[in-house]
Amino acid sequence: MQGSSENSRSSDLPFIEVARTFSIMERITSRTQLTLALVKLVKKTPPQVIDKLVYLIQGKLGPEWKDIPELGVGEKLLIKAIALAYKVPEERVVKTYQSIGDLGTVAERFSEEYKSKRRGRGVGLLAFMEEEVEPLTLSRVYNTLLRVAYAQGENSRDLKLRLLAGLLSDAEPLEAKYIVRFVEGRLRVGIGDATVMDALAAAYGGGPHAREIIERAYNLRADLGYIARLLVEKGIDALKNIHPQVGVPIRPMLAERGRDPAEILRKVGGKALVEYKYDGERGQIHKDGDKVWIFSRRLENITRMYPDVVEMVRNHVKAEKAIIEGEIVAINPDTMELLPFQLLMQRKRKHDIHKVMKEVPVAVFLFDNMMRGDEDLTSKPLPARRRSLEEIIEKTDVFTLARGIYTDNPEELWNFFLQAIEEGAEGVMVKAIHEGSIYRAGIRGWLWVKLKKDYKSEMVDTVDLVVVGAFYGKGKRGGKLSSLLMAAYSPSTDTFRTVCKVATGFTDEELERMQDMLKPHIIPHKHPRVDSKITPDVWIEPKFVAEILGAELTLSPMHTCCMNRVRQGVGISIRFPRFIRWRPDKAPEDATTEDELYEMYTRQLRRVEEEA
Repeated sequence: MQGSSENSRSSDLPFIEVARTFSIMERITSRTQLTLALVKLVKKTPPQVIDKLVYLIQGKLGPEWKDIPELGVGEKLLIKAIALAYKVPEERVVKTYQSIGDLGTVAERFSEEYKSKRRGRGVGLLAFMEEEVEPLTLSRVYNTLLRVAYAQGENSRDLKLRLLAGLLSDAEPLEAKYIVRFVEGRLRVGIGDATVMDALAAAYGGGPHAREIIERAYNLRADLGYIARLLVEKGIDALKNIHPQVGVPIRPMLAERGRDPAEILRKVGGKALVEYKYDGERGQIHKDGDKVWIFSRRLENITRMYPDVVEMVRNHVKAEKAIIEGEIVAINPDTMELLPFQLLMQRKRKHDIHKVMKEVPVAVFLFDNMMRGDEDLTSKPLPARRRSLEEIIEKTDVFTLARGIYTDNPEELWNFFLQAIEEGAEGVMVKAIHEGSIYRAGIRGWLWVKLKKDYKSEMVDTVDLVVVGAFYGKGKRGGKLSSLLMAAYSPSTDTFRTVCKVATGFTDEELERMQDMLKPHIIPHKHPRVDSKITPDVWIEPKFVAEILGAELTLSPMHTCCMNRVRQGVGISIRFPRFIRWRPDKAPEDATTEDELYEMYTRQLRRVEEEA
């Protein structure tokens, strides 16, 4: 029996190793040091559990598209679990929490106290039996949390409570801290997917050159835990042979932005395919016989929201197996008028979807084909993918191709853009059609460029920025977080660099909601992925994306976005920024990049010079 137990442990990882590394990471402010700490942990982790480690680092139990239920554990249940695990009154846990403000640290303290009491009980038989606690492993923690998530229905609350309390009672104090933080969704270890890929490349790919191979594999199979395990078990060559698989989403190709038709055409190489950019929900549609999946741009499984689209795919996609992409748009079925995105969001209701389906009809406008049969089309140029899409689609009024033209004429592009706006689209997408116009999953580049109506207003373009800090207001807003420190994303460094502080555009109701939304994500120091000269009243985990509109872009010595790129010692800032709306459909890494802001600034500068 002892040999079996030893063998089991050798194929697992003591959870204390994970907790110690998380504790080290929490205090690190350098991304290089953060990566090195993660490399050490990855190297210690047996291949059989590397996927579980990656999921926990990502703060989840698996990729979004696997439809793993949420843990369903609120603050009150966590307090009960801590009280039950460490045999203390709930009131005492609440009081300690109010004093400390962090339930993870609360659990750590009560665990220390509980362990200390047990050690002081003497050497009687009962005490000896109580001390015989098997150390926690990564698998036990992960599997128990998975059981918590899947505990549904009657008596599920009691089961969740018992599972969590059992885990916490066996945990070392430091382990308890991070188990509770994971359950809260507040790990605070400062690790993004890019850092995980860097660590995997260093630990198992032979160095930084393997990073591109790992990222491509992850882009084609959006499951970083699976990619990590394949790499560790079979080596880097196994990742080179990764192809799309029906039912597993591909990370979506991203677009740059532009505002001058002639410049955009030059960027994409001359002649281009120009398509309407619809104001809807991007859907990646997978078909395998009668089985259909629909994934959002954030790779969440949204199939249940669109039973009507599932039927369209079954009836009008002639290929037995395919992965296609399009925009799902709310419409007036009587006039085929395109309706706003906000109306479409009523489809997110969990109940009465068939009723909402009738209230908010949709059309699907398709624009790409990534897989047909077993053929991977992602490495084919856009014209070949488009032809393949046309061949497998049986068009109807509500299931058709995105409206588009081929042109190399800036005037024709501009007129088509105006037509798109007139017909209710957001603008147009200009897409390269040369031999190199492959589907670059998960990557933003000058193969696709978006031209939207707000890019041609007197105001600066709207941008999507990430909240990294907040300031308390004064007067009527006294004591409330009412001004946000916003940042753009830098893909080259995997960091968020500040652009502006925004305090206008919020309604009173939005301000109230914002307090509850931000409070659980306040952290005691600057996040290691944040680059900021400004120190806000509170730091916020880079998690929330907001659409911002400003008067113009200007140079600033206080903001770090594009620091030293225009002039030494200054970055780029947004003047008179105004909050427009939250963008829950976007991950922080989908936010406007500093390269995009640099392009916007230089275009603005050229325009001012021309007018002068």
